Amino acid sequence: MSYELTGKLVVKYDTIQRTESFKTREFVVEKTDEINGRTITNYVKFQCVQDKTTVIDKVNTGDEIKVYFNIKGTRWEKEGKVNYITNLDAWRIEQILQTRKTTPDNDYFEPLDTFSSAPPDAVDDLPF
Repeated sequence: MSYELTGKLVVKYDTIQRTESFKTREFVVEKTDEINGRTITNYVKFQCVQDKTTVIDKVNTGDEIKVYFNIKGTRWEKEGKVNYITNLDAWRIEQILQTRKTTPDNDYFEPLDTFSSAPPDAVDDLPF
């Protein structure tokens, strides 16, 4: 089952080569919610594994992001002691761009390229 969380990227750690064939990378997202007029802030640590360790490269600390992740649970036993470990394995990250201003009478966004730099004698020869 897949989950998602939206928040601000606050920390990205370096990739760690755990064994010859296994590597991980962790990062932390700040999630703030308003509950009954009170602001609650949580810090959620995710991990990426193997080829997904690079998905965090495209965003910077401070960016608003949406993280898609799976919950993984492992039973670990050593010297007769049993421990359970839960990981939030991120597999996709999207940067949330700030919304652009809309006009009061409609809901469309101003395009990024308005072609205002085109020369006045430019001819639109596109067939559509």
